Amino acid sequence: MNTQAQVTTLDRAQAGALSTNKVVRNTYMLLSMTLAFSALTAGVAAALKLPHPGLIVTLAGYFGLLFLTARFRNSGLGIAFVFGLTGFMGYTLGPIVSQYLAMPNGSHVVMTAMGGTAAIFLGLSAYVMTTRKNFSFMGGFLTVGILVAFLAGLGAMFFEMPGLSLVVSAMFVLLMSGLILYETSNIIHGGETNYVMATVTLFVSIFNLFTSPLQLLGFASNND
Repeated sequence: MNTQAQVTTLDRAQAGALSTNKVVRNTYMLLSMTLAFSALTAGVAAALKLPHPGLIVTLAGYFGLLFLTARFRNSGLGIAFVFGLTGFMGYTLGPIVSQYLAMPNGSHVVMTAMGGTAAIFLGLSAYVMTTRKNFSFMGGFLTVGILVAFLAGLGAMFFEMPGLSLVVSAMFVLLMSGLILYETSNIIHGGETNYVMATVTLFVSIFNLFTSPLQLLGFASNND
């Protein structure tokens, strides 16, 4: 009986490891494709000089597509909505990048933000993958922190408070770094078993991790 129980436990452990590896593989494959698609839509929006859709349309489009992605996460439609969401976010990013590129030294600002984002994401992901530390304890803190930062960002926008906007950008750099640690840990420890939702979380982290330093670097460049 003991031998049979050990074999059963081993089989379950192996099945769990295979399932986790599949989620990791599918997540990073889909993430790579969505990042490329988002970059394409951002490039098209910038090349065509398309206007930014504005705060209301951006929030409605983001949360609407996010809801549809979560609703259909277990079907092929979920993948379609992931591309819809990331493509839409790329479109909103195009006019923002164009604005920074038009600044003196703007190309340096954009490339620095892009390089910093890639370095942070790859570094944090590699750290979790290598050490296999569990960062699930950060979930509650990140939820509250992101909500507070989001509301503060809206306040800074409506009341035209550039100082608060910079503080919010700095907060988002830290929060998105924490979210990458949390979600990567969640994936490899079996807390997140749906690669569609894992992709969305990591994509949003990378998106905000790029736009936040972009604002900080742009402000610093203007003051030089």
